[in-house]
Amino acid sequence: MAENATPRGGKGLFDACLIAFVQSSKLSAAMISELSRVVTSNGAEVLEPDRKGKIRIPQATHIVSSTIDFDQYVDAQAMMIPVVTPDWIKNTIARNKVAQVRPYSPDPRMIFSNVILSCADIPDTDKETIVGATMALGGMESKDLTRQTTHICALSMDHPKCLSAQQKSPKCLIVLPHWFDDCFRLGKRISEGPYLLPDPEILRKGPEEDVKVPPTSQRLQGATSAVPDATLSTEESARKLTIFAHKKVMLSWDLPANARLRKILTDLIEISGGAVVEVVEDCDMFICQYRDGEQYIRAAQNGKDVGNLAWLYHLIVHNEWTSPFQRMLHYPIPRDGIPGFKGLRITLSNYGGDARTYLENLIIATGATYTKTMKADNTHLITARMHSEKVDAARDWNIEIANHLWIEDCYAECQIQALTNAKYRTFPARTNLGEVIGQTFLNERKLRATYYPGGDENLDSAAKRKRKIINAAQDNVYGSEPIGRDSSVRKDSVVGASKSAAKARATLAARDFATPAKARHVLSGKENDAASVVSSASRSAKAQALSKLQEMAPDIALFEKENKRMKGGHGPWGGKRAADQIDKDRTGKSSSPAHKDADDDDDETPGSKRPAKRTKPSLPEVDIRICLTGFKRWIGNKAREESDRKKLRSLGIQIVQDNVPCQYLAAPNMVRTMKFLKCLARGPEVIDSTFITDCLETGKVLDVQDYALVDKENEKKFGVSIETAVSRARANRGRLLNGVPIYCTAEIKNGFESYRTIAEANGATFMIYRARSGTTIKPTTAEEDGGAPPEPVYLLSSISATEKPLWSKFEEMAKKGNMEPRVVVSDWLLDVAMKQEITFDPKYLVSRYAESKSL
Repeated sequence: MAENATPRGGKGLFDACLIAFVQSSKLSAAMISELSRVVTSNGAEVLEPDRKGKIRIPQATHIVSSTIDFDQYVDAQAMMIPVVTPDWIKNTIARNKVAQVRPYSPDPRMIFSNVILSCADIPDTDKETIVGATMALGGMESKDLTRQTTHICALSMDHPKCLSAQQKSPKCLIVLPHWFDDCFRLGKRISEGPYLLPDPEILRKGPEEDVKVPPTSQRLQGATSAVPDATLSTEESARKLTIFAHKKVMLSWDLPANARLRKILTDLIEISGGAVVEVVEDCDMFICQYRDGEQYIRAAQNGKDVGNLAWLYHLIVHNEWTSPFQRMLHYPIPRDGIPGFKGLRITLSNYGGDARTYLENLIIATGATYTKTMKADNTHLITARMHSEKVDAARDWNIEIANHLWIEDCYAECQIQALTNAKYRTFPARTNLGEVIGQTFLNERKLRATYYPGGDENLDSAAKRKRKIINAAQDNVYGSEPIGRDSSVRKDSVVGASKSAAKARATLAARDFATPAKARHVLSGKENDAASVVSSASRSAKAQALSKLQEMAPDIALFEKENKRMKGGHGPWGGKRAADQIDKDRTGKSSSPAHKDADDDDDETPGSKRPAKRTKPSLPEVDIRICLTGFKRWIGNKAREESDRKKLRSLGIQIVQDNVPCQYLAAPNMVRTMKFLKCLARGPEVIDSTFITDCLETGKVLDVQDYALVDKENEKKFGVSIETAVSRARANRGRLLNGVPIYCTAEIKNGFESYRTIAEANGATFMIYRARSGTTIKPTTAEEDGGAPPEPVYLLSSISATEKPLWSKFEEMAKKGNMEPRVVVSDWLLDVAMKQEITFDPKYLVSRYAESKSL
């Protein structure tokens, strides 16, 4: 679809648009539901996910996502499907015209996305350069000042645009052209703070004055080291994970992990619904430490997601997908470093906290030597500013000085980069470059050429297709230096963007802030080398046992049944029957030594030897795990249930509890039971429970694909097909109600525990409401919420006399918290869980339900 397309025939703004949404922590299912309603009412069609929960990329015209951190982003990039933020929809509706897509890219490499620029008193030549380069990196130009204008480029506040913006658009930033200059040179977007008119800090303060060290970047969280320093806590192990659902993971032999840690990781992956495999070709994700070895090469050539232990930890902790290419130390490190770094001695200045730790580990990963202090034998100084004692000493000793972009680019490009590139020696006067650390991506094409070249002749068809997709995505990456070197844009914009970037580099000159020369500083003290941190990631035995609890649930249930057969339950080898057998064997024997010797002599006589213990046949591996609900065969017949479970287990079929991951959910039809709705949230295949009956009667494992549940009557009743519900569940990954607060009255009909189970299985925040302190919403004004419209908050209730007085109190509490109160019957939650889509209709309001009952 063209960027400037207009509605056709008055059918709607989004006519002929096929839009897919990507759920994330920043784009919840509730927001997706609201945006879906908006775009469909304006002519668009919202694409449902496929059976695997994946986006239907070939059919989509637009993908709406707040991030590029989703596993199909490369596919979208290869097929040139525009990925836009939700602001694209909002801006289109506000302007009543389909907005361009490039300014709304979530790609952080498009540093000026969401920038709508208007120039004031800038000379025409400079204006053309600034506007052209800004548009090349995701921005837009607005010739006049409008409500959408975000930035005004000006030299003073005297221009009418600046005066008008002060009065009418307080959120519009008025910046000096120096800000664009520095951003262009770095290829990164730095803070506008020091460049803001009417009193810009860069003109008011000298470059030698202190600059506050920026807070830790989110880009560095869990990515400061290739070997994670943190341990997996009990809470992380016990909570519900969904990131590995339907994924096959392979843990390489070279990981810095002992057997105990491997067991913990394996349990977490399996609890999340994934599997740990031993063959490279079978895996989806390959975890290793170094960029070498046959397994690494095969996995990388086959297009598997290759990452290290730090990446795996990041997925577990955040429970959200991220590409290992987006953070330097999430990808396996080179065993021998980067060519050209051996023998270099590098130190740091003006970086603090996680940024310093990250750079220390990155230097070590390149193969260079990191030194805490600087001496004359140091070869390089990496600094965030050009003012410190180390900087002064480096100048005196002719030591190379660069910012952190140099070491990041060297690591990303797999080779040492020339320091003649201006961006490595750019130091904005009032900016600490720690604020843009960790924003460089690894270059997959360079990684392939260096560490896993060729191999195409040995790839299967799926791997060859994956390689073509990766190559196509790389071809669509804009590769100009230093402005947006690796930014992703549409092919029809590459030529114009390249010209604009080249013109900006040729036209914009760096400013030279002269400062008095300081006296030479001679640094003393012993040099200390920093060693990389290796953690055993050990856990207590209690935490380890808790992590295995869900896996052991079926065995525990069987044990409890056996335990009830004997009083006391102390039989160690099978209950009372085993104990009775031991007593019989001991009958007539004496505990005296003399008698014992006699018995031993008797045992030597022929024919008197105790018969050999019969070996218990081993059970086959579990191939099929099924959660069963609504099954009537076992009602009131525990003996038959136990016998049938044993028969199924002997066939490799295990009936599991609803809190254990399973491949299949079996039921006679679509039912709104707690177990059905809880399991559905994980996205298993839904089959007819007659599969269980037929396997028991035939004594063999039948083809489960022949038993897909068909229930047209209930599909019509619930307003969703089984296939659609499962597809949505796989896309939601248990986060359908993530961030949605759901309250429930304590006296609700049928009890609140079942509703808690269903809500929490779908990621909701569930609380009991009694109109007391501790269950209140914090009073908030619309201004404190940033002017955002009130978000809905739900109270589940029935129409009993004890619950009615709570409705008005709940509504008052929600309104004070700038939220929209919705007091609903429990059917709302059950229907949402069944459809795997957040919908709302006034028919669910408990007030209407009460009126209908009173009529």
